[in-house]
Amino acid sequence: MTILHLRRARTSLVLDARGPGLPRVVHWGGDVGDLDDDGLRQLTDATVPPVVPSAFDEPPVLSLLPEASAGWGGRPGLAGHRDGRDWSTAFRLDDLDVDHTADGAARVTVRASDSAAGLALTIEVTLDRYGLLTVRHRLRNDGDSAYELRELTPVLPVPPVATELLDLTGRWCRERSPQRHPWQQGAWVREGRHGRTGHDATLLLVAGTAGFGFGHGEVWAVHTAWSGDHVTFAERRPTGESTVGGGELLAPGEVRLGPGESYETPLLYAVWSDVGLDGLSDVLHSHLRARPGHPRSPRPVTLNVWEAVYFDHDLDRLRALADRAAQIGVERFVLDDGWFRGRRDDTAGLGDWYVDEGVWPDGLQPLIDHVTGQGLQFGLWVEPEMVNPDSDLFRAHPDWLLAVPGRLPPAWRNQQVLDLGRPEAYAYVLERLDALLTEHPGISYLKWDQNRDLTEAGHHGRPGVHGQTLAVYRLFDQLRTRHPSLEIESCSSGGARVDLAILARTDRVWASDCNDALERLSIQRWTGLLLPPELVGTHIGPQRSHTTNRVHDLGFRAATALFGHHGIEWDIASISTAEQTELAAWVALHKRLRPLLHGGRVVRVDHPDPAVWAHGVVGSDKTQGVYAVARLATSATPSPGAVRLPGLDPVRRYRVRPVSDVPLPASIDRSTLAWLADGVVLTGAALARVGLQMPALHPEQSLVLEVVEAGWKKLRSGCRERCGLLLPHCESTEGGAQV
Repeated sequence: MTILHLRRARTSLVLDARGPGLPRVVHWGGDVGDLDDDGLRQLTDATVPPVVPSAFDEPPVLSLLPEASAGWGGRPGLAGHRDGRDWSTAFRLDDLDVDHTADGAARVTVRASDSAAGLALTIEVTLDRYGLLTVRHRLRNDGDSAYELRELTPVLPVPPVATELLDLTGRWCRERSPQRHPWQQGAWVREGRHGRTGHDATLLLVAGTAGFGFGHGEVWAVHTAWSGDHVTFAERRPTGESTVGGGELLAPGEVRLGPGESYETPLLYAVWSDVGLDGLSDVLHSHLRARPGHPRSPRPVTLNVWEAVYFDHDLDRLRALADRAAQIGVERFVLDDGWFRGRRDDTAGLGDWYVDEGVWPDGLQPLIDHVTGQGLQFGLWVEPEMVNPDSDLFRAHPDWLLAVPGRLPPAWRNQQVLDLGRPEAYAYVLERLDALLTEHPGISYLKWDQNRDLTEAGHHGRPGVHGQTLAVYRLFDQLRTRHPSLEIESCSSGGARVDLAILARTDRVWASDCNDALERLSIQRWTGLLLPPELVGTHIGPQRSHTTNRVHDLGFRAATALFGHHGIEWDIASISTAEQTELAAWVALHKRLRPLLHGGRVVRVDHPDPAVWAHGVVGSDKTQGVYAVARLATSATPSPGAVRLPGLDPVRRYRVRPVSDVPLPASIDRSTLAWLADGVVLTGAALARVGLQMPALHPEQSLVLEVVEAGWKKLRSGCRERCGLLLPHCESTEGGAQV
């Protein structure tokens, strides 16, 4: 065979496929340059570890699927058996294909087999034009008896310069909490056993050089794209090897491959950057935005009525909310929980997906007509994977539950899980959703919720999370096929189902049930590590948060919600005229900035004061940007010092000033800083390396800054002597200069 070198967007992957076994990963990370065959051979040979005392006579091989037969003593890539036999493999390479796709990606397909174990393996590795690497394994049982699969996990090497690990954890209403520690010997394993992605799921597991931040350091990261039980890990061996990987977490007996049957792993997404965490996000956001199914139309400003009415559905009140929403500039109106039969609280009704005739005697159409008549889109909340024991569906089909025979799983929000692996249960849910959308063509959006973990999730007496996850994917796919213009939000007790597999089927996620702006700053910052702003629902909640009881002024709530798929979760029919005017101004500001916010590069600021956070979005052509500077708490010093604004073109000049569309925070006195009144014009380099002194914001206040490239002026010859130190390149036109 040969040595392969895949290169895209400053990223290299080098695979040694010369041996009889599976290809060895020589390098994954920064571009190693234009190496010819001899250069690749020398690089590959120079990276083979030495033979050391009291060890194997030949150095172990870390292939795309680590095997004990190759001397690998770390986490195995494959675990399984055939009645206690064939538990160890020694795959031999059969053939290898390299092709280049129409979208600029390079793909390697490896085919291997172990005839003694009766197994065939296909590995697909793709490096896209942005530098994003994906790995997927497929295992086929070629034996004459069943093979029980316990684990099949893609693994990638990381060099020893990566000495720190960062991942995310959390809980309900506090998703995406970062945790960081030195990477020492042993395995750091993150397992999700929720039957869904989980509030505590790490979107990315990041390994990096010491002290890496948003804008500096070399980092390697992986994401497991799976919405069921999963594992993501980092391992450092005493022998020196360091690896990261991830895949599906299988329960005993969950996947048994009969003769000729196959199993395919979730995609493992892997990304490298030498400019810190923002570099990882650049690659991931670019990849997601290039997907054929990525939302292309402007993301509608959304009013969700949950925190306005809860279960108190009244047609006149909802019409009034829609009227006020239209006045404020809202573009989508979503009717949340409580519209279907028996649903007067959260103890009953799930599964009975028929409009409640007692609450809606004329059906939903009068409200839909009123909303769409105001020029708004209409959306509806559903939770089709669940059932309440107090429902007609449960009483008719108690055997349709995902459960161990003979007992119910522990109750969670008074609900259980429908076993969508049962064809009859699946058909019922699909028929109900299809009928609902067909009978009400005005419904263009579903807020699809999933409000509990899958506990003791049994299917016909066997573990059922794997089958349930695939059935849910089929349900999304089939519904979207029948209703191609339908948009769907993934909500799962807030942010418990956020991953790239569910986002292949949905148009945005609800990052958290917490609309507290202070909590949301962190939740959105770390959700944005994986997802671009247009895929993350960010709403302005009430003045007093119903999850934390904390009170915030409108400016802080609105500035936090500005950077995402914007919306409102508030009883706007009861707000004052002044609040309505200010809210409408924030909505208009978002609409004005929306092309930038939903198409630009996300930047997050490494500021030494933990009480001051800053972040922004810079346009792809670097002619404009918008930043928010937030004070989270009091600081040790009266002023946080200058705040840097990274991401701009270092040689261009920009005018920076507070946005004029909305009021400044009440604590700001424009006279205290000269630049607040008229703005300041500086180069991108000065803004990134020196920054601006910020006003003394009170805790839980934000200042939004707009950055626009300063106009070019033709000056007479000789100006270079005056400005050359600032703009050494300025002599760019004949007979004059541009500054």
